[in-house]
Amino acid sequence: MHPDCSGQHTCIKESSTSHPNDPIPHEPLSIPTRNRRSSLPEISPNSSSNSLGYTSGSEYDSPGTPATDPQLAETPVPDDYKLQDAPTSSHHKTPSAPVRRHRRASTVLVSQNQADIDRILSPLKGAETKEVEKVCCGGGCCFLRTLEEDPTTKSSPVELPDNEAFRSLLLRIGPLGLDSQLSSIVDLPPENVSIAPLPSGSTPGSSTVKKHPPTFVTPHPPYEVFSAKVHHARELTKPGAEKRTYHFDLDVTDYPAESGDVDFVVGGAIGVQAPNSEELVEEIMDLLHIPNYARDKQVVLKTSLGRWPTIWGDDAARELVTTRRELLTWCSDIQSYPPTKPLLRLLAEYATAPNEKKLLLYLSSAQGQASFCDLRTGPHITIAQLLSAFPSSQPPLPHLLSVLNSLMPRFYSLSQDPQLSSTCEGSNRRRIIEIAVTVHETPNWRGGPRTGLGSGFLERIARRVQEAERSGTSITDLDLRVPMFRGLMANPLAREFVTDGPMLLIGAGVGVAPFRGFVQRRLKSANCANKVWVLQGVRDSLLDELYSGEWGVEEEKVKKVVQSRRGEGRYVQEEVRHQADLVWFVINALDGRIFVCGSSKGMGEGVEMALVDVAMDKGNLRREEAEEFWGKKKDAGQYIAETW
Repeated sequence: MHPDCSGQHTCIKESSTSHPNDPIPHEPLSIPTRNRRSSLPEISPNSSSNSLGYTSGSEYDSPGTPATDPQLAETPVPDDYKLQDAPTSSHHKTPSAPVRRHRRASTVLVSQNQADIDRILSPLKGAETKEVEKVCCGGGCCFLRTLEEDPTTKSSPVELPDNEAFRSLLLRIGPLGLDSQLSSIVDLPPENVSIAPLPSGSTPGSSTVKKHPPTFVTPHPPYEVFSAKVHHARELTKPGAEKRTYHFDLDVTDYPAESGDVDFVVGGAIGVQAPNSEELVEEIMDLLHIPNYARDKQVVLKTSLGRWPTIWGDDAARELVTTRRELLTWCSDIQSYPPTKPLLRLLAEYATAPNEKKLLLYLSSAQGQASFCDLRTGPHITIAQLLSAFPSSQPPLPHLLSVLNSLMPRFYSLSQDPQLSSTCEGSNRRRIIEIAVTVHETPNWRGGPRTGLGSGFLERIARRVQEAERSGTSITDLDLRVPMFRGLMANPLAREFVTDGPMLLIGAGVGVAPFRGFVQRRLKSANCANKVWVLQGVRDSLLDELYSGEWGVEEEKVKKVVQSRRGEGRYVQEEVRHQADLVWFVINALDGRIFVCGSSKGMGEGVEMALVDVAMDKGNLRREEAEEFWGKKKDAGQYIAETW
């Protein structure tokens, strides 16, 4: 016991490696050291400590950059201030190439202050150790049970399916045999959907499955999804860009009027009701052995609960007329969500091969929790891939539809001032809205490209436009359509936009698209000079700078393009620190606003940290005070971040 210990304080007992008279810790010499380099992957010294998962913006996490010199005096922004006038840092480092890693399971913060630590590690008097309170991290590890090999049984290991789809799942199966005991298998999900023939004497209606969703897929009553004609489409990025971005002109002249002062607005969004691809739907129906004659035959669909197959509405039973192809094309998401245990349990129920049934039950059990987590957090898996991996499982379509997620719309911000764009078609003037869409491409299990649902659908339309232009065909003759509706969300970009007061617009990748409309509206109402500044983050301005020369202003006076892969190699969040004087002027000006739009991982988080550094420097604040400062500015509508 240490001599300074009293009855009111419990000290840890001394051990052979403790040094009570020497406050500087030393590594105990009596404990042998182990070389861990052989068991851990080698990490580059330039690698970031944060996981650089796949993001939807144009920026990745950047290396740390020193904050603005705190000794600099605070100065107002001059009238002739240009973004290019900002000083450059002598401490700048060229960013290394981003490191891509597999997606990881999410975790939950267990403690963030002393009170939480005391709650979890409350010391017991006289106790030297105490079991930590079990807190679920969200990864499912607390459901894990070890699959023990039973020496008394002579069951051979389960034979793995010999097909490419199963091998692409990268499953790690332990000593699993056909007689292995499994526990905590999830219950078979109920069948909430039924399909019946049309009543005799009913007249089948026409189907628009290849162009437009059925009428029961509605955004909000009493309106239906609007079929917007594609006026034009073009690619904004150049060949060689890491991501492809397309621009679309959509004709909304005949969009139905709504009650009240409701219209397309600057910074607003539209919802695109994108379908699953025809090839993927056809593949699933082939795997389920649905006869060709039944795929487009109209039937009566009945549901017992939920909102499916509509998007919004009451949670109630439904009865409607549709086809199997319509349901798989417009109503159920068959490619975006990771597999769930109810889905795997359903496949196990209808698997006829004993080895496939055992594997699927294993993934639905406590013993297969680790493999299930790997399945969910690995590469994207489609329903067709699972059905191909376990070919003996052919569940009835109604039961499969009961466990699939609803196909939800994808939202895209307007990239222009919707009150300005129009075009003449003969003697008629047509109203046009514009959007920009970035395509995210990853490998699929067959080795080909896989795109997102909405971006893939829009890219297919853009390519048809490009093919028509090359062949000299009129785009009007193609009659290309985009099912869409006016955005229903309270978009913060649209809500907080004002026609006066200085604005700093910070965007990366396609996140800069809505800011083009901000600048256009300011030009209509007043002079943009000394009122609007844009920081645009790109990888390479020669390849992926969006809307270059299409802002309607002298861009060099209001816009600074920050390149991460060319020139100085700077990220947009680093430029925020270099523009500290401008940031501090805008946020403290009357009606001043700072808008941020882009990927939350990398750019969004980096810009937020940079803004905190600016407030600490210019406001002489501690970090906690700086974070509180920006929190209040966000509550007041002066700091608006729209990230994904």
